[in-house]
Amino acid sequence: MAAESGRQFWKRSAKLPGSIQPVYGAQHPPLDPRLTKNFIKDRSKANALPMKSKKASSFHEFARNTSDAWDIGDDEDEDFSSSSSSLQTLNSKVAKATAAQVLENHSKLRAKPERAQSTLNDVPSNCKVIKSSSEAQLSRTAEEACVRTPLQKQQSLPLRPVIPLVARISDQNASGAPPMTVREKTRLEKFRQLLSSHNTDLDELRKCSWPGVPREVRPVTWRLLSGYLPANMERRKLTLQRKREEYFGFIQQYYDSRNEEHHQDTYRQIHIDIPRTNPLIPLFQQPLVQEIFERILFIWAIRHPASGYVQGINDLVTPFFVVFLSEYVEEDVENFDVTNLSQDVLRSIEADSFWCMSKLLDGIQDNYTFAQPGIQKKVKALEELVSRIDEQVHNHFRKYEVEYLQFAFRWMNNLLMRELPLRCTIRLWDTYQSEPEGFSHFHLYVCAAFLIKWRKEILDEEDFQGLLMLLQNLPTIHWGNEEIGLLLAEAYRLKYMFADAPNHYRR
Repeated sequence: MAAESGRQFWKRSAKLPGSIQPVYGAQHPPLDPRLTKNFIKDRSKANALPMKSKKASSFHEFARNTSDAWDIGDDEDEDFSSSSSSLQTLNSKVAKATAAQVLENHSKLRAKPERAQSTLNDVPSNCKVIKSSSEAQLSRTAEEACVRTPLQKQQSLPLRPVIPLVARISDQNASGAPPMTVREKTRLEKFRQLLSSHNTDLDELRKCSWPGVPREVRPVTWRLLSGYLPANMERRKLTLQRKREEYFGFIQQYYDSRNEEHHQDTYRQIHIDIPRTNPLIPLFQQPLVQEIFERILFIWAIRHPASGYVQGINDLVTPFFVVFLSEYVEEDVENFDVTNLSQDVLRSIEADSFWCMSKLLDGIQDNYTFAQPGIQKKVKALEELVSRIDEQVHNHFRKYEVEYLQFAFRWMNNLLMRELPLRCTIRLWDTYQSEPEGFSHFHLYVCAAFLIKWRKEILDEEDFQGLLMLLQNLPTIHWGNEEIGLLLAEAYRLKYMFADAPNHYRR
């Protein structure tokens, strides 16, 4: 029965040629049996009779053994499986138990304002520093944890600090910044000269954008680098008008079909995933914003039947939406009420987000087609690359039977968006759009550099369970421009060494 349901999982729908139903995806690595509540029982059996864990012989077998991350029943009344419920409950308790410690760390940072300000970036000097709702919520969580009784020690899983998502996904780009330095003013002026020229030199614009794009000029720079806008200044206004009208023509033509039977699964999955997109940022929980995201994702899925909608694509809309929203908002973006904007402005942001996301996905669409071959290839390439870069880390994974697919699948599927704060993703995408094949090719070297960044923590873990929990909860909560700059520099070094000599990382 399980094998039969697994085959049905990957079966193409006869109603809509080229589509895949049900909508599939993997925003999280597969859960190993040793991470469930039966860990103690399995472990005792293993001590009595040593057994080697069975590895998936194919990607399809891997998929059959992997449950959908959000396959949890109805939208309103959802029942989690016993294993995932146990793990989620544990993570929730551990998060609350360590909230006080995280708050103490925040207090230390606030005691050193010069250090805290160093992570703020790309914001106009006239923007006020506002305490975000994320920080307020973090404080409340910590206070609740302080008054509760201590948690009993879990036997099946060791206590490990879990970084609260509230700080991971906050958009620091819109939360205030110190006054611009002379160097930053010079860079901003350079961008303005390039963008105001009759024909923008795109090669020079990419060169200037590689180390980051100033917030003031990021929206138009992203439109140009993604190929959405032409380099010729005189054609830009007409192009924007035509493309925006074309998008809303798609809305009139296709959006009503979401109620048709053969599109119900696609629309239902999108409708489920939208509220889970950055759930702790107030901006993305506004009904009007969620309606915009639903339209963008549904129209994209209808126009790309070879892949349709896949879980993870919903995350790729958020950086574009925030960047194009910041063109009209100077205050705290993550708490901004979009109902204060005019209908024409919202329509412009929606259409621009759709087209730029489409341009991005055009280069990595094989990540989301049937069986997701693009991700398979990238995960395998990452494994081969790491085996040459740091053989000790690679052998450490082999010793404890950690498969790269178990953690790197999400890195490729979501472009590291689940591992980094949103402010870091935006900065990372400045460089990705400056690099040839940045989202498809250069991303591999960024993932390799990101993995090796944690080599000490990885080597300190000496069991499968600890390694996988570490790789799923990497402490990037306080990362900013400096950390991303160092990561990109190391990724560029790896690309320079290995990209033109692929045999160097093949066994």
